[in-house]
Amino acid sequence: MPIKTSLARARQRIPHKETAAAPKPSRHSPTKSRRAQAELAAQDLNSPNAHSAAQSQGSTMIPDLFTSFPPIRDALATPSSAVQDATVAECLPFLTADTGTAPCNQHGVPHLDRPRHIKFLRKNLGKLPGRFVSLDASRPWLLYWCLNGLSLLGVDVSDYREDLVETARSMQNDTGGFGGGIGHDSHLACTYAMVLALAIVGGEDAYEVIDRRAMWRWLCTLKRPDGGFRMAVGGEVDIRGAYCAAVLITLLNLPLELSPGSPAWTTDRPNLFTGLGDHVRRCQTFEGGISAQPNGEAHGAYAFCALGCLAILGAPHRTFTSYLDVPRLISWLSSRQYAPEGGYSGRTNKLVDGCYSHWVGCCWPLIEASLAGPSSLMFDVNKAENPGVDFQNLYSREGIIRYILCCAQDQSKRGGMRDKPSKTSDAYHTCYVLSGLSSAQHVTRLLASDGEGLMTHSKYDVSPYAGSPQIYDEEDRVSATDPVYFIPEGKRQGIMSYFLSKPGF
Repeated sequence: MPIKTSLARARQRIPHKETAAAPKPSRHSPTKSRRAQAELAAQDLNSPNAHSAAQSQGSTMIPDLFTSFPPIRDALATPSSAVQDATVAECLPFLTADTGTAPCNQHGVPHLDRPRHIKFLRKNLGKLPGRFVSLDASRPWLLYWCLNGLSLLGVDVSDYREDLVETARSMQNDTGGFGGGIGHDSHLACTYAMVLALAIVGGEDAYEVIDRRAMWRWLCTLKRPDGGFRMAVGGEVDIRGAYCAAVLITLLNLPLELSPGSPAWTTDRPNLFTGLGDHVRRCQTFEGGISAQPNGEAHGAYAFCALGCLAILGAPHRTFTSYLDVPRLISWLSSRQYAPEGGYSGRTNKLVDGCYSHWVGCCWPLIEASLAGPSSLMFDVNKAENPGVDFQNLYSREGIIRYILCCAQDQSKRGGMRDKPSKTSDAYHTCYVLSGLSSAQHVTRLLASDGEGLMTHSKYDVSPYAGSPQIYDEEDRVSATDPVYFIPEGKRQGIMSYFLSKPGF
């Protein structure tokens, strides 16, 4: 596996300058290995002749970091290093603005094709062809991905309310929670997705579909004595359950008390959040990342679930340091961003994937807010108590934005977002790539928290990031989103306010 360059450090060493767009790698014989093809592509891209040829076509403002293979590479060839080199070779023509598929700005970055992505998501909310049968148990997720993606693109999705209400009603079980399809058993992940989808369309009709009493009873059956939650009755216990349950409990204003029939109930009267922070703590690995369960492999999505859960349990500047080794987590997260791609991988020795623009990228706003602590908008949080420490640039915003707009955006008539250039766009990647773009285009500040106990409500300000250089045009900025619940801030406020006015059942 190549020794990757850490973008968080390398970008500080490499200034912006005029860099000629490198030519597209030549096509080599199919009998050559992928590693050999990648090596030849690297030679083509870095050769003086290639540089001269590109000069005649004009130049763009693309830093060298994003136009060539990493300067430090392991000479040992392995299957992992071969696919990594092939991925770099696949991405470089897009990063160097040499595909000719879409016009680019002076920074070598194409526009966000907003109309085409909107059309793609709307199509996914319609009747789907037979090949989508494999997603029959993921219907709530399709609804959330499409509705949240449309909201990030600035679309009013309230027109979908009536149809969504009927769909949600058909998937809700009398025992509480929502299944992945009609007649399916309730599952925490599907319930999380459906409740977020209902919150996005908003309105009393959408909120009242949810049977809160049954939901509370069902969550009590999922609560475990060790502090975690099962994903379904008789299902696995992992950190997704911790985050999904915390979101549902707080959005719906459910009682924290456990029912006497809960597996976690004792005469000490624990509640739904008892031991949850310690459960998250046990999932941090020796690498510094977070695994699904104790002693597992660190994964970007689990890191986000851990931070989201802890941010709900209390103000992040207190809960993160109480339950996690934050410096090791920052080190692990930083290692997920690769050069020259600029995107994130989800695990050690894995390839970049557009979806981790959210799962890894959206960890950074919470990390940054926790390090800066509560602040006032009247002051620069970077100068209040920690002069010289830039909490808003712990990762390369430019790198991930380049990967999203250059590589993860399907610039064909199809539209939508994707894993990488060789993959097909889908609703899942469209939602989470746009979410990662929103995160990189905005800065999150923790304004205040209303106490130090359990379920401390924290207030955040999410504002456009105004750092330099801004490599995308302002028209390509997407909407801001809540840094913990990842629905539009106004929609989060709407559903919380509605159920806060309805204590009890």
